[in-house]
Amino acid sequence: MSLRAYRQILTRPVLTWGAVAVGARMPVAMAPLALVLLVRERPGGYTLGALLAAAYVLGEIVGAPLLGMRLNAERARPQLAVGLAVGAAAFAGLGVFPGAHPVLLAVFAFLAGAAPAASPGGLRALLTSLVPERAVTQALSAESMLTFAVWAISPAAATGLALGVAAPLPLLLAAAFMAAAVAGLWALPEGWEAESGGGHGGSMLRVLVRAWPVYVTGAASLSLLGLAELILPALLEHRGIPLALAGPLLAGFAVGSGVGSFLYGLRDSWPGRLPTQSLVLLLTLSACVALVAVLPSALWMGVGLLAAGVLQAGAMLTRNLQLRRVLPAEALAAGYSVMYAAVGAGYAAAGSLSGALLTAVEPDVAILAGVGLTLVLTVVGAVGERATRGRTKEVASGGRAGAERAPVGGRGDAEG
Repeated sequence: MSLRAYRQILTRPVLTWGAVAVGARMPVAMAPLALVLLVRERPGGYTLGALLAAAYVLGEIVGAPLLGMRLNAERARPQLAVGLAVGAAAFAGLGVFPGAHPVLLAVFAFLAGAAPAASPGGLRALLTSLVPERAVTQALSAESMLTFAVWAISPAAATGLALGVAAPLPLLLAAAFMAAAVAGLWALPEGWEAESGGGHGGSMLRVLVRAWPVYVTGAASLSLLGLAELILPALLEHRGIPLALAGPLLAGFAVGSGVGSFLYGLRDSWPGRLPTQSLVLLLTLSACVALVAVLPSALWMGVGLLAAGVLQAGAMLTRNLQLRRVLPAEALAAGYSVMYAAVGAGYAAAGSLSGALLTAVEPDVAILAGVGLTLVLTVVGAVGERATRGRTKEVASGGRAGAERAPVGGRGDAEG
């Protein structure tokens, strides 16, 4: 392990990309809480806020795959710019008209989620095109650290601005961030090189469907952690632990995620195939969350969440690297976007499931039930990966590409 692995990505284009990524992702991280705080003083404010946040997440889930599949790899910049610009306008509409009719606010929230939803996948594909192939793991690790940092800062910023200054201010700031990201896109390449041979065959949708096991494992891990986060306050009360510790405990999870991202990028490769790494990480992650449900003290719960954060970062990175192995270059942005939607759907399902479970069982049992569901999805993803890998080998043995041809886009099999 060496810090030298990260030095190869410290270039001007990558640093510029980082600034653009912050502008595009800070609004996403602030949005749900900012929407709740925007309308909390209206009659039924918290209920309305939850509905607006749901409309925003629904926009992300719908927009990510639909717009991601339409990204032109070699000319992605105009499409990303339009999506971010519409998102910035929608955020501005929420901030300028906080007292508007709920239906109008919901439309603004949906557009704010849907219009820029292809940008996370597009920016990730652009990032990996800015670095040598040997540095892709470090680039994705750095992206992960940046994402966790944004998500750690944004809720506190949204709360402080909304309660300390003015409720619409976080949404106006989100609009400014997203507009700045639009301008920053012109300091980056217009797109990334696509496959020249068309070797993937079939439509974009058929290509993306082949990676369904990766999406299943992505949804599984986030639904598990979403369930743990949402049930944590109830679990603390159930244990007789001060509710004020929920914030520090979740901060520990965020710190663990950042540390895990950094550690994973210290090596160019880790033992085992990427699907095997993902399976081991998800199983260990499930064990950590299960321990959080049964451990009696806040200290040990914090240790469990810290370890879960480290493992979650590794699981997320293996999924992103695995997509690069199973999808051609022109489908990467769409694949990342579908993953984004799957993760969002998993988290949204966790919110609904947590509410339903807490009406019937104790918080610790609810978390353990979520762990059981995650294990089922993990097994489904692992079995699906083996099946799709078997079909891929059958196609490869048919002589279309030759025994020594790289499996996807000339990138080679870095898992073997």
